[in-house]
Amino acid sequence: MSTAGIQDAVGRAIAFYEALAPGDIARLPEVYAANAYFRDPFNDVRGVAEIQRIFAHMFENLADCRFAIGDKVVDESAALLTWDFTFRMRRYRPDTVHAIHGASHLKFDAEGRIVYHRDYWDAAEELYAKLPLIGPVMRYLKRRLG
Repeated sequence: MSTAGIQDAVGRAIAFYEALAPGDIARLPEVYAANAYFRDPFNDVRGVAEIQRIFAHMFENLADCRFAIGDKVVDESAALLTWDFTFRMRRYRPDTVHAIHGASHLKFDAEGRIVYHRDYWDAAEELYAKLPLIGPVMRYLKRRLG
C-alpha cells in the first residue's frame, strides 16, 4: 500500500472510532476485512461477525462510549494509535464516567481495511481496580507488591 493509501486508511479508522455509535456496528465490514483478527484483554476473535458481537456487547453494557485518539505512528502497512475511551456503566454507578487509556496496533490490507487489531490496556488498573468487590483487593495488592 502506498504512503498516501495507508494514511487514508488510518484516517478512516480514526474517524470511524471517534464517531462510533451503536448504529455503526453494521458498518464494521467497511472498516474490517472479512477474516480480521481482533484481540484485547477480554477477547481473542477472528472475523467481522465476532468483532460486531464484541461491539454490540459493549454498547449493551456501557453508555456514552467515546474514543478520543491521541498519538499515531504509521508505517507502510500498520499504525499504532493511543486513545482514551470514556464510558458509563449501565448497571454500576451509571452516573460515573470512567476512562481507560490504551493503544491499538492496526494492520491493513491492500484495500485499506483492518486485518489485525490488537488493543493494549491495563485491565487491572483501568477497570478492575474501580469495581466494588475486586477494586479494594486490587488496590491492596498494588500497594503490597509496588
